[in-house]
Amino acid sequence: MKIEAIQPGVDELAKGIVECAFKVHRQLGAGLLESVYEICLCYKLRKAGFRFVSQATVPVVYDALRIGTGLRLNLLIEDQVIIELKAVEELLPVHQAQLLTYLKLAGKRLGLLINFNTPLLKDGIRRFAL
Repeated sequence: MKIEAIQPGVDELAKGIVECAFKVHRQLGAGLLESVYEICLCYKLRKAGFRFVSQATVPVVYDALRIGTGLRLNLLIEDQVIIELKAVEELLPVHQAQLLTYLKLAGKRLGLLINFNTPLLKDGIRRFAL
C-alpha cells in the first residue's frame, strides 16, 4: 500500500479535531466508556463541519491475501487523519502500535491517539506521523 504525503493544511485539521476533543472532555470529564466519547466526538465534529467516517473499515492485505473483514478505525477525518480513541487508565505501547499499523494499512500519514480517561486531556493525546 502506497502511503500518501501529508497534505497542506493537515496540521490545522488536527488542531480542529483536538479542539473538538477538548470540548467533549471539558463537558463529560473522565471515567466513561470509549463508545460514549466516540458518539459525542462525532457529534461535535459534525457540528464543526468536519467530514468523517466512524468505524471505517480497512482491509488487511498480506502478500496476495486480502482479508475483507479488516480492521475498524474509530474515526477517519477528511480522509486524512486517523483517530484512535481510548478510555483507559494509561496509554500502552500496544495502543501506539495499533495506531501505527492502522496508518500503514490505510495508507495515511497522520494519526491521533486520544485517551479520554485522564484528568487533563492534553496528557492523553499523542500524535503520530509516518
